[in-house]
Amino acid sequence: MVNDAADQLAALAERSGLTVAVAESLTAGQVAAALGAAPDSAVWFRGGVVAYATEVKQQVLGVPDVPVVSETAATAMAQGVRSLMDADLAVATTGAGGPDPQDGEGPGSVWFCVASREDAQAVHRQYDGDPARVVHQSVQYALELLLSTAKTLTGSAPASVTDDPVQPAIRPPIS
Repeated sequence: MVNDAADQLAALAERSGLTVAVAESLTAGQVAAALGAAPDSAVWFRGGVVAYATEVKQQVLGVPDVPVVSETAATAMAQGVRSLMDADLAVATTGAGGPDPQDGEGPGSVWFCVASREDAQAVHRQYDGDPARVVHQSVQYALELLLSTAKTLTGSAPASVTDDPVQPAIRPPIS
């Protein structure tokens, strides 16, 4: 499934000229690795930032002084890496993989955000399982979220997809 979503995104990005970047905490570079392994990634994948430490999130990606497992942090990460990499589209992942809670969020609590040049969309997911399972599910969802948003941006899918489980609510970008 991971390779399928990355391959579909690669084909769409190549056809449309869309560029992609990632900011990862919980997933520790696994989204970037999947994108880098996709066809012709040098053409459309701008790169990514693995920001595991709070200070890196704040200093490199512009995350404000908020809990790092939050909608605000995920949105700032996505917008920060999109700007840093000058990409058309970026995704961010931050969460509590477990087994312990983090920032008051229980294990398996994950925030995602996808940012384009026009807006940012954040969504929360709660996963069950050990940390490795939470990370795997998070990588898959991040790729599906990128693909879904890329389809919308390029006109490859309707702007409102009611049966799309990864279509998040649109939120204005954080200034």
